[in-house]
Amino acid sequence: MEHGHGGHADHVAQFKDRFWVSLGLAVPVVVFSAMFADLLGYTRPEFPGAEWIAPVLGTAIFLYGGRPFLSGGWGELRSRRPGMMLLISMAITVAFVASWVTTLGIGGFDLDFWWELALLVVIMLLGHWLEMRALGAASGALDALAALLPDSAEKVTADGVVEVALHELRVGDVVLVRSGGRVPADGTVVEGRAEVDEAMITGESRPVARGVGDAVVAGTVATDNALRVEISAVGDETALAGIQRLVAEAQASSSRAQALADRAAAFLFYFAAGVGVLTFVVWALLGDLDQAVTRTVTVLVIACPHALGLAIPLVIAISTERAARAGVLVKNRLALERMRTIDVVLFDKTGTLTKGEPTVIGIAPVEGITEAELLELAAAVEADSEHPLAKAIVRAQGGAQLVASEFASLTGRGVRAVVGGDEVAVGGPALLRELGLRELEGKVGEWKGQGAAVLRVVRDGVVVGALGLADGVREESRQAVDALHKRGVRVAMVTGDAHQVADAVAKELGIDEVFAEVLPGDKDAKVSELQGRGLKVAMVGDGVNDAPALARAEVGIAIGAGTDVAIESAGVVLAADDPRAVLSVIDLSKASYRKMWQNLVWATGYNVITVPLAAGVLAFAGILVSPAVGALLMSISTIVVALNAQLLRRLDLRPDRLTR
Repeated sequence: MEHGHGGHADHVAQFKDRFWVSLGLAVPVVVFSAMFADLLGYTRPEFPGAEWIAPVLGTAIFLYGGRPFLSGGWGELRSRRPGMMLLISMAITVAFVASWVTTLGIGGFDLDFWWELALLVVIMLLGHWLEMRALGAASGALDALAALLPDSAEKVTADGVVEVALHELRVGDVVLVRSGGRVPADGTVVEGRAEVDEAMITGESRPVARGVGDAVVAGTVATDNALRVEISAVGDETALAGIQRLVAEAQASSSRAQALADRAAAFLFYFAAGVGVLTFVVWALLGDLDQAVTRTVTVLVIACPHALGLAIPLVIAISTERAARAGVLVKNRLALERMRTIDVVLFDKTGTLTKGEPTVIGIAPVEGITEAELLELAAAVEADSEHPLAKAIVRAQGGAQLVASEFASLTGRGVRAVVGGDEVAVGGPALLRELGLRELEGKVGEWKGQGAAVLRVVRDGVVVGALGLADGVREESRQAVDALHKRGVRVAMVTGDAHQVADAVAKELGIDEVFAEVLPGDKDAKVSELQGRGLKVAMVGDGVNDAPALARAEVGIAIGAGTDVAIESAGVVLAADDPRAVLSVIDLSKASYRKMWQNLVWATGYNVITVPLAAGVLAFAGILVSPAVGALLMSISTIVVALNAQLLRRLDLRPDRLTR
């Protein structure tokens, strides 16, 4: 039976409806069963036609309640791929035929299995309903993502704001996102500033400030202010659509554990069929044809590998859904399975462990001026500059407070402006040489040793301080490295930067091994080098220049998918620029593996123990397992497996919790 995402709602409704109808029909079948009446010691109601209640209603149960199993079993038989549905259909068909043989008085057999047939179908329907509901809830991650989009958008036109359907939006349109509203499509903020809730993309619960020039993603929420957003992607090109595709691919992708469960189910079919034939032959040779049929039916019921078939898919579906909600998109299930065995995580430096943009790492004022005053002075001068270093200074200041005038760019040297009546210039070594000024000592040399850029601030011809700027290390990176070490995983870093820059970052983070001055095309060679030492490698990069390395590693992890989630080279995509999310993958991999094996052991162990009992090996001791009890035990086994898989939902994958 297929468990595709599109059919989950239909499957749930189908099994739910069939269960309740069959249960209603099963009650009178059981009440009017002579065997059940003898068991409980009551007298069956007697009136004309009473003897036909069980056969008629039992037939209705077989045809209506048993239809999903019969059609599924026939499909498996035609495709020559026997499995759980064929076993169920065999069991209920044998019970149905045997009961009609008894009802019609053919051959004098006492094989009145109507009540067992009714309970068997009802319990099987209950088990499948629970399975479909659980799998549907897991695949519901896709529906939850789709539900994040608003029903319509407010498009800004020359005549004002008009409401349009999402499919009418085009790239270049400007939309109004009101406070509390959802962004209808990917775009860039062109007016306004707001705290945006991006939990659906990043897994982080804390809103992020977004202003003019910042990218926003479809489905995220402007929590406090209105924004005007110019659309850059619509429909299937949005990040949300990409995430939906990745989750769908993950739930449809194959896995070693799933293949193991499928092979086990096929084996169990042949095992059950073989034991069934042997059971029938042995009991027939003993001269007890009634027991031969009864034991054979019971063997087929007990050996049904439904719990085994549920064991792996349900764990994978839930783990995939849990990962998606934490901003971890599993493209390939094998990647998730391998992650628990990783020995070393190899991080690309720029944009992964670092922010990928200049950051003020130090302020060195001369005597008579504070760090805050120096930064404010520099930010005022740089406010009108588009240079990345200038933007970093303004960002560090939080927006220039002082007002500058007469701004001018000094090509190759820096910038100058008038601030508070003083002429202030900010620039590099060329500026000092032009003005004939001496370099500051102290921190400047230390910053240069780390490969940082150093800007000097000159006021009225006097150097009043310097600023050190470098690709800033993420605070989350430090936490991620520490947490990986606690889990016994080594951490390595690869970068095209000079050794002094790489070593400075590695020292700050406590990284075990550094590969510096590596060309983008040679990064996969470093993965091979680590693998050559017998280590299993997870490569974490941006998914673009790192594609060969991501593909070569045992697990390729693309970080910071944000608005570009369709990264083919990685098995796992982290939606946020947070290296701590790697811990989520490791912990989820280990937890999923434990649940898979717990379920496999339970499901197979249950069959190994109960099939001999169903065959009647302890009949001499008076221990016989009836078909109804067999169906009950099978259903209990299914429910246990389902509940055990549901425990995965208790796993907390929030990055801040994983590093504690």
